[in-house]
Amino acid sequence: MGKKKDEEDSDNKFGEPAQFDPNFRGLIQKRGCTDIICCVLFFAVILGYIVVGILAWLYGDPRHILYPKNSTGSFCGSGENKDRPNLLYFDLLKCATAFNVMANVLNGIQCPTKQVHISCCTDFPVAVLLAYMKSVCIYGSVGVHVFSILRGLLIAMLVSLLFLLLLRFIAPVMVWLLIIGVLGAGAYGIYHCYWEYDKHKKNSATITDLGFTTNFNSYLQVQETWLAFLIILSIVEAILLLMLIFLRNRIRIAIALIQESSKAVGHIMSALLFPLITFALLLVCVAYWGTTALYSSLMGFTCTPNLSTKCPSASCIFIKYNNEGLFQRNLFNLQIYNAVAFLWCVNFVIALGQCTLAGAFASYYWAFNKPADIPYFPVCGAFIRSLRYHVGSLAFGALILTLVQIIRIILEYIDSKLNSAENGLARCIMCCLKCCFWCLEKFVKFINRNAYIMVAIYGKNFCVSAKNAFSLLMRNVLRVVVLDKVTDLLLFFGKLLVVGGVGVLSFFFFSGRIRIDQSTFHSENLNYYWMPIITVVFGSYLIAHGFFSVYNMCVDTLFLCFLEDLERNDGSEQKPYFMSKNLMNILNKSNKTPKTGSKKK
Repeated sequence: MGKKKDEEDSDNKFGEPAQFDPNFRGLIQKRGCTDIICCVLFFAVILGYIVVGILAWLYGDPRHILYPKNSTGSFCGSGENKDRPNLLYFDLLKCATAFNVMANVLNGIQCPTKQVHISCCTDFPVAVLLAYMKSVCIYGSVGVHVFSILRGLLIAMLVSLLFLLLLRFIAPVMVWLLIIGVLGAGAYGIYHCYWEYDKHKKNSATITDLGFTTNFNSYLQVQETWLAFLIILSIVEAILLLMLIFLRNRIRIAIALIQESSKAVGHIMSALLFPLITFALLLVCVAYWGTTALYSSLMGFTCTPNLSTKCPSASCIFIKYNNEGLFQRNLFNLQIYNAVAFLWCVNFVIALGQCTLAGAFASYYWAFNKPADIPYFPVCGAFIRSLRYHVGSLAFGALILTLVQIIRIILEYIDSKLNSAENGLARCIMCCLKCCFWCLEKFVKFINRNAYIMVAIYGKNFCVSAKNAFSLLMRNVLRVVVLDKVTDLLLFFGKLLVVGGVGVLSFFFFSGRIRIDQSTFHSENLNYYWMPIITVVFGSYLIAHGFFSVYNMCVDTLFLCFLEDLERNDGSEQKPYFMSKNLMNILNKSNKTPKTGSKKK
């Protein structure tokens, strides 16, 4: 009786469970536009962003970056100096000793030495250097090396795909092996700590004999240190064992959801390609932001020295940006606008990808007869729905996250200014603020992710979707924790398998220990074989992260659908479960067989 009352109180605290709706057939098809005000605001910001970019392109001068300039501010290799593309510094050492080296690189007129245009470099040291470079460079093998990098990335993609598809068969074995491995590592740690403690106890080494020292390795030579490690590891091991005993059924549910997610990915293979679209859109955002920032920063570069006969040696020295024009006076504001709009666009693109994948995988779960009832082109359908109805909701969630990120950037800027300060209290407060807003950003990302899933399913606005998702998760908080940790453990092992395996393979290949095609590639052609290895490892991580992010979104979507299914339905003919038979068997639930002649829902 008391347990039932506690469950009712918990339900009331986090909202009432979802009730059966006879009109609910999975994804809501009849939906309208959500969060229209935020949608209009987002398009207004995008329009302003385009205007800022146009102004930057019109008033910015890219020649300041593309061409060097002489002491009078004229460009090398352009206009009347077209046949003189090179710049000669009379005293190059003065550039290194100037007070702003970075400005020297950017504007080319900061260096306090005479600079003139020349047509070619004919001095002896440069000629010798070029001859030396040509003597050590090996031509003709670059294309082969690039092709060999590309082969490593292709292997990473195939291994990632194979791993995800095989999870439906090997997920139970892998999860339990990983759990046993963690417990085994803890048990060995306990044994090792006891062995070290017993050894130092016999040697009568105590912390009182050691006292305080900055040499932390010395503390490993006393018995109290290993006793503390022994106690901590024993407590952690006991907690893990108790959790394994009492949460074993929820672990089985998590494994079943992981297997079901692997099936969903297998039926919707196009979802694995969608991160390419997200990556392309993010690349556009980054390119637009970088170009706008570059052109905007060049709006203030002007130099027209008076080269009259009275002052023939006049030259340009960078002092400050020009602030005479309207746009030049608002240069800082334009850069701020560029940064804020960039963050909002990036977060919107990520939100669009999450909502699209959520809609695609939700259509898989709410298909009663799988795979017959799965709609055609579920990814395209979800993408179109997101753009047609839910731009406002996605922009709303992205705006909240952007505001938090802006606060974090401001805190980082303030913290950089306080590095030289010796006020310990101020630095402590700043550290606490940074930690709090870091946690807040993680929480907002968690809420947004689940809110987008509910938006994709029900088509409601962002606030209602976020509230419903949070309440649903809090009513099943233990299942949330178990699924999250089991999935993280499994995907971490998968990334480690892909990146580590491809990295080891590339090491043996580029170091010459194995040869696949001896006629076209020789490891002796590489002066530094670690560079292609690092490139392959980094590329493999990006590929594995892209594949596994899709899989992680699938797990989260199916989990929310599963919780909704449990609350809405009871397995009767009128309210059958949509979950797989494996999940029903774990929960000791089943759908009642419809009577002969009755119509299956």
